[in-house]
Amino acid sequence: MRNCLFGVLLFATQSVYAGEVNAAVAANFTAPAQQIAELFQKETGNTVKLSFGSTGKFYAQIKEGAPFDVLLAADDAIPQRLEKEGLAAANTSFVYALGKLVLWSAKPGFVDEKGAVLNTGSYNKIAFADPKLAPYGLAAQETLQSLKLWDKLQSRLVTGESIAQTYQFVATGNAELAFIALSQITKNGKVTEGSWWLVPANRYAPIRQAAVQLAAAKDKNAAGVFLNFLKRDKALEIIRSYGYGLP
Repeated sequence: MRNCLFGVLLFATQSVYAGEVNAAVAANFTAPAQQIAELFQKETGNTVKLSFGSTGKFYAQIKEGAPFDVLLAADDAIPQRLEKEGLAAANTSFVYALGKLVLWSAKPGFVDEKGAVLNTGSYNKIAFADPKLAPYGLAAQETLQSLKLWDKLQSRLVTGESIAQTYQFVATGNAELAFIALSQITKNGKVTEGSWWLVPANRYAPIRQAAVQLAAAKDKNAAGVFLNFLKRDKALEIIRSYGYGLP
């Protein structure tokens, strides 16, 4: 009876104090964010509403007053900019993951482990995310420039609004190749589909993905609890399992 009463009181307490976090999340972090949010809700009683898209587009929406509580960006520049502009709470940004870029094809064996396929001409289209909106798109541009292929491949490039749309270009057969995030094809520490080349880190600027609490957050307590949860071992284990490096 005593245990039963304790359970009722605990449930009631969670119900009274449970909050909701409205999170804007970079598209490359979709799968881990969903898994982390589910665990967060189970352990804290707070709920998380996730919206996915390009970091640049979220920045524009936040400037226009979009009702997000936290931003999980694909870089650290925009969270820092939001802090400087007073649109994010001061000193709340931190790097939660280090992104990795891959050249990917849905076809097994199509992409070799050194990326030499880029020079073969055996493809018609190669997709990448808009460099102005998506840090992974900028990393793809930097990679092609470092390989001295940027100008040569202009007629073959297809631009996606986000890294999620870039993935879809290949998944639906509209492009043979795409530069995407390693996390999009990784689960439980293993790449699950197609063929890929892990782009060497020296080909592009580090992708330091940062989170920040927004100044307009309605439930600042729940937002803060969620951001702290991202630093916990259970969340870090999930992040690592999708191929990200940890700061």
